[in-house]
Amino acid sequence: MIRLERRPQPSTFWTWLTPLLAVALTVVFGGVLFAMLGKDPLVAIRTIFFDPLFSQFASFYRPQLLVKGAPLVLIAIGLSFGFRAGVWNIGAEGQYIIGALCGAAVALALYPMEARWLIFPLMILFGALGGLGWAMIPGLLKVRFGTNEILVSLMLVYVAEQLLAAMALGPLRNPEGMGFPGSRNLTQYDSATSWIDRAGGMHWGVITAFLAVILAYVVMSRHILGFQIRLAGQSPRAAAFSGVNPGGLVLICLGTSGALAGLAGMFEVSGPAGQVSIDFNVGYGFTAIIVAFLGRLHPVGILLAGGLMALTYIGGEIAQSQLQLPAAAIQLFQGMLLFFLLAVDVLTHFRVRLRHREVA
Repeated sequence: MIRLERRPQPSTFWTWLTPLLAVALTVVFGGVLFAMLGKDPLVAIRTIFFDPLFSQFASFYRPQLLVKGAPLVLIAIGLSFGFRAGVWNIGAEGQYIIGALCGAAVALALYPMEARWLIFPLMILFGALGGLGWAMIPGLLKVRFGTNEILVSLMLVYVAEQLLAAMALGPLRNPEGMGFPGSRNLTQYDSATSWIDRAGGMHWGVITAFLAVILAYVVMSRHILGFQIRLAGQSPRAAAFSGVNPGGLVLICLGTSGALAGLAGMFEVSGPAGQVSIDFNVGYGFTAIIVAFLGRLHPVGILLAGGLMALTYIGGEIAQSQLQLPAAAIQLFQGMLLFFLLAVDVLTHFRVRLRHREVA
C-alpha cells in the first residue's frame, strides 16, 4: 500500500526539482495528446520547443519570445508578492484590461497632440493606477468586510471584459474607422521603438519586466517588506505577533500585483496589440498564474518560467500553422504545466511510503 507521510519541513530539493519534473511530464503527455490527434509527437514537440530558437526563422522568433514573455513576467512578479503572503489575486486579467483602457484613454484624450515625451509617461502612470484601482476593489472588500479575494477578483475579470467591449465599440472607437470596433493606433507613443529594433516588436514593457525582476529580488531578499510577506505566508500567527498589519499587507500585495498587471496591459496596448479592441485580452493574466508557480514565486525563476511559457506560445503558433494543430490543443498543452506542477508538488510536503499489507 502507498501512503503519504508529511515532512517536518518542505523539501528544498523537491521544491526546485518539481518544476523540471512537471515540464518533463508535460512533454511526455503532450506527446500522447498530439499522437491522439494524428500528429507525430516528436515533430510536434520539436516544433514547439526547438523551431523558435534554432530554425531558419529563429532570428525573427527570438525577439518575439521577449515580447510574449514580458507581460507574463510582469504580471507574475506582482502575483508572487500576494501568493507568498497568502493573498490570492486571481483577477490579474481584469487588472490587465483596465490598465490598458486607462492608458489608452489618456493618449486618445490628448490626440492629436504629438508630445510623446509627455503622453507616454502619462499612459504609464494611468495604466498602473487603473490596474491598482481595480485590484483595490477586492482588497478593500476583504479588509473591511472579510470577503474572499479569490471570488471577487475573479468575478471582476468578467466585468472588465464587458467594459473592454463597451469602450472598443463606444467612447474609445476610432471615429475614422468606418464604424469598425477598435481605437486609433497607439504604437506611435512607445518611444522605445525609436531606439530598439522595431522589426522584432520590442517595446518598453520588455525593459520594465527585467527591471521588475531585479526590484522584486531586492525587495524579497533585502527589504523588511519582503520579510513580512514571507512571514505572513509561512506563519500568519507569528506575523501578527511580530507586528505585521495583515490588512495593510493585503492592500500592498493586491495593489502591487494590480499595478504591474495594469502596466502590462498598457505596454501591450501601446506595443504589440497597438489598439484597444474587443479581443485585446488573450489570457495573459491567467497564464501568469502558471508562470508564477512554475517559477516557484522567485523572481529569477519567474523570469525563466516566463521565457518557457513564451516559447510554448510562439512554438504553438508555429505548430498551428505548419502542423494544423488546433488552438485548443496548444492551450491544453500549456494547462498541463500547472496540472502536473500541482500534482508533483505534493512531494515537496510529503514523502511517499510503501507499507506492506499485514497477513492475518
